[in-house]
Amino acid sequence: MLTGKVALVTGAGRGIGREIALTLAANGATVIVNYNGSKECAEAVVAEIVQRGGSAEAIQCNVSDFTASEMFVKEVLDKYKKVDILVNNAGVTRDNLIMRMTEADYDAVLDTNLKGAFNMIRHLSRCFIKQRNGKIINISSVSGVLGNAGQANYSASKAGLIGLTKSVAREFASRGVNVNAVAPGFIDTDMTKNMTDDAKKTLSSMIPMGRMGSTKNIADLVLFLAGEHAEYITGQVICVDGGMCI
Repeated sequence: MLTGKVALVTGAGRGIGREIALTLAANGATVIVNYNGSKECAEAVVAEIVQRGGSAEAIQCNVSDFTASEMFVKEVLDKYKKVDILVNNAGVTRDNLIMRMTEADYDAVLDTNLKGAFNMIRHLSRCFIKQRNGKIINISSVSGVLGNAGQANYSASKAGLIGLTKSVAREFASRGVNVNAVAPGFIDTDMTKNMTDDAKKTLSSMIPMGRMGSTKNIADLVLFLAGEHAEYITGQVICVDGGMCI
């Protein structure tokens, strides 16, 4: 399905990013596994992809850094000559009530979640426009659609990502580049595994389908949006949330 394609996935060392990287690779793409913190996790993803017969490479970059992102993109393009699929997944949380939220915590979340996506799109824009094709998929959140108490910074960053998606989709549409956003709801990841059973029960009661989603649910949609069957879809925000945004 994606044979011959080069995919770059930010924040791909764990959780949703990891599943996206594995899924794209399993469908033929060569995957750049970006990470900032854990080299060990990123290399484990690459090892799993290679073990399954795929192709991948782990490259460190703090995507919130404009200059570092530019050098990262240059390194990838120098080696692979193109990027067909960009998945902006890198994200952090610094949750707190707004009256207690520090400026540093607000800035850290906006810098990674929103500016990081801008940096990657900005530095790859000439590549996509020159190719006259490509898929950009931004991982937003239902928190960016609905808002969430205690997550003013995170919700603002994910809402901003939706605005970025729609604006870039308008700019790139005539060049054959599709730009869409995926908004996950509550997804079963390492973070949710630490929740108590009562907390999980309360959480599930907020979801019409009555359960959390899986990372595979997100990766499967990203795979669709990255493929040829989504060639006439752009500027959309698709919620994968068990009905939370109904």
